[in-house]
Amino acid sequence: MTFRIADSFSDSLAKLSAQEQKAAKTAAFDLQMIRDNPGLSLHRVDRARDKGFWTARVNRDIRLVLHKTGGDTLLAWVGHHDDAYAWAERRRLESHPRTGAMQIVEIRETVEEVVIQRYIEEAVRKPRLFEREPDDALLSWGVPEDWLGVVRDATEDTVLDIAGHLPAEAGEALLQAATGGRPQPAAPIEGADPFAHPDAGRRFRVMENVEELRAALDAPWERWAVYLHPAQREYVDRDFNGPARVIGSAGTGKTVVALHRAVRLAQDQKARVLLTTFNAGLAEGLARKLPLLATEDVRNRIKVAALGPLIGELHAERFGSCSIATEDEIRALLSDGASTSDAPFTADFLYDEWSLVVDAWDVRDIETYRSLPRLGRKIRMPASRREAAWAIFATLRAELIQQGRKTEAQLAHDLADLGEFPFTHAVIDEAQDISVPELRLLGKILGGAENGLFFAGDIGQRIFRAPFPWAATGVEIRGRSRSLKVNYRTSHQIRRYSDELLPETLVEPDGTEENRLGVTSLFDGAAPEMHSFNTRADEVVAVNAWLENLVQAGVPTEDAVCLVRTAQLASEIARRVPVRVMPMHEAKGAEYRAVGVLALDQDIVPLEDRLLSANDEARLDEIMNTERHLLYVAASRARDHLWMSGVAPVSEFLGDLLE
Repeated sequence: MTFRIADSFSDSLAKLSAQEQKAAKTAAFDLQMIRDNPGLSLHRVDRARDKGFWTARVNRDIRLVLHKTGGDTLLAWVGHHDDAYAWAERRRLESHPRTGAMQIVEIRETVEEVVIQRYIEEAVRKPRLFEREPDDALLSWGVPEDWLGVVRDATEDTVLDIAGHLPAEAGEALLQAATGGRPQPAAPIEGADPFAHPDAGRRFRVMENVEELRAALDAPWERWAVYLHPAQREYVDRDFNGPARVIGSAGTGKTVVALHRAVRLAQDQKARVLLTTFNAGLAEGLARKLPLLATEDVRNRIKVAALGPLIGELHAERFGSCSIATEDEIRALLSDGASTSDAPFTADFLYDEWSLVVDAWDVRDIETYRSLPRLGRKIRMPASRREAAWAIFATLRAELIQQGRKTEAQLAHDLADLGEFPFTHAVIDEAQDISVPELRLLGKILGGAENGLFFAGDIGQRIFRAPFPWAATGVEIRGRSRSLKVNYRTSHQIRRYSDELLPETLVEPDGTEENRLGVTSLFDGAAPEMHSFNTRADEVVAVNAWLENLVQAGVPTEDAVCLVRTAQLASEIARRVPVRVMPMHEAKGAEYRAVGVLALDQDIVPLEDRLLSANDEARLDEIMNTERHLLYVAASRARDHLWMSGVAPVSEFLGDLLE
């Protein structure tokens, strides 16, 4: 007897209130322990076309929807009484006649007539996207047989809506084809278990025990860590003869791929896998998801940690403890050097030169510095000026040695020189924010190993590190870089607005281009709201009204957040709104049903203090790009609802969206 959970259950559970979710989880646990538990009042859904659908009582109003076949039970949906019965009456569970994948299919005849009528009316006026596609092609995409006619009538205006009614693989194939791609469906598996098909594997998961079920139900927003899309499977299973990378815009499942990749590598009993990212909070999120994917034995071969602190721990183990020089201490020493130098250096210029060139690339002598291409810096520097700067840097280095202090970059350089690293593989999430010393260390130790390094990231979300050419660190990913193009997390409307904050093509320092066109979202949603106000008080009143409307529409306050540019603003606004308020940086990697991005004023985004700190045009361009990326990160945290506002004159970034 098998107990499974469907992704449709995770979706529906997330839409209930916290109290309702708690009751539904308890009922699910009871059901798994005793399949015919009399306390759950199981009833067959008499009007359902599929007689395998049953409901189980959670409380007076909430019902679980189950599908029972023999001794197997599928947890399919949860919601209010009438909604639960209506959902079951409009669905059937079946294996697709062509692909063999198990699907939950919406019954074609029960879709509201007004929707079907609109499909037909609009198809009359506009070209049909799939009019010439043969049945065999549509079936190979996973389209149910009774939906072939509706799909063939789809136009550019109706394809998104139609895709939302179809099983995921069929909907995604339609969107890919509609945007100029050609779907590559998973091959049929003759005579195999329909639940074992790759398309079914990302929406149904077997729950072996209560602990697995609890982990799955406690993280419904993280369900894509469980349901792996077949198009992502290539990046998980493929062997690479050098460093490889998967890139994609927000919501395309890069972290999912990284998680599954780490688990796949750890299947080898000789493996020791590092799964890492750039801060402790994101590392904790990765660690929470691992139990959904791997047995304890496999998890024991995976180390999840933030890369910077891990390097510090490894350095202490091999070299003993040492004191780390802070940024303020480095700046103070450089300022002293600038005050005694004949060259007109500013402290800000010297700190950038030290941190981005000398310390980052482990430059230890004047000869190397004199000939260095100054990677990561765009301003040319004559030899005489370099020699004057080096005198200051040499004094700084000598002072640090005398004090027994090191920089965080020097910890990584020491480990690279040692040539030891306790891992056979490293999987790096949010890799766009990796530092030069970190990448040099990983590249030197694991860059030449098969499957040694795997990166997942998004250039458009680089907000913490200056860009630099990866190949100069010894990590060459050209020819082994792939893009994800399906957005699972964000509605079509929010994705479109968020994407407008960035150019269509992002270019790396080594000339590598990331084309951001062709990304599609899997579901429709409300149009984002963009506003300009005369005062902050007016802005706060308006956003509170927006939040109240969301609560009345069923969005719990814990699933909403307000984001602002600075911690000081967060503290000020937190007293005036009913949801959590945080700086944009802290939302990196998070997901919410509703996001309000506030205080997008002209002098706040981009942050005026950062602009004034720029000591050359190249640095100014970098700051402007980073500020734009940060706003993109904030906007793309939203799944269903997005609000963006500021006090006039508003940020030029918001102004572009208001036009």
